[in-house]
Amino acid sequence: MSQFAVIGLGRFGYYLASTLYEYGHDVLAVDINEKRAETLKGKCSSIVVADATDKAVLESLGMKDAHAVIVCIGSPMEASVLATLNLKDIGVEQILVKAISDIHSRLLSKVGATEIFFPERDEAISLARCLHSPNVIEYLPFLEGYRIIEFAPPKKFIGKALKDLNLINTYGTQVIAVKEMVPERMNMVPKGNFVVKDSDILILLGPDDSLDRLLKI
Repeated sequence: MSQFAVIGLGRFGYYLASTLYEYGHDVLAVDINEKRAETLKGKCSSIVVADATDKAVLESLGMKDAHAVIVCIGSPMEASVLATLNLKDIGVEQILVKAISDIHSRLLSKVGATEIFFPERDEAISLARCLHSPNVIEYLPFLEGYRIIEFAPPKKFIGKALKDLNLINTYGTQVIAVKEMVPERMNMVPKGNFVVKDSDILILLGPDDSLDRLLKI
């Protein structure tokens, strides 16, 4: 079980805090608005109505001991930046912060955010990718320029062995696992003689351009 602190309990912060708590983690939820804080009663470990722009308050809450602190304050932007700066000053190692613009992101980076995310933008891009490439079930980030995807094989793949598809040489992508639905199991690092079924999901690793080329077939 890890300890997390979520600052800012709008929609994103609410679902983040409550879901982490459902997963069994110790979650401290913080918001300056009492009504927003009350919505999380019974859905996280502890709730504090406090001003995250006050460094002394953050220090008194033991933020330094958290595995990660996630700042979900969208606006005002100044509050988000100051909260991030305060967390950095008191020694928090993992500070993940929601950004609402590129300028906001640049400021957050300068004051100590270790990771910056754009929930609405990222969700929109993910949805656009799924609509553009319906064979793709899910994208996961990997190293820069690479990604892992869950890929529903097209008809031309069905009934063929992986060694015959030869995806590593043909498309520059590697099948690192197969999620079999019938029977339901995960086949890690499948052998070349594995025959692809229409119910299988291929988990592929490769460079962005190679995966994009594969998705166009």
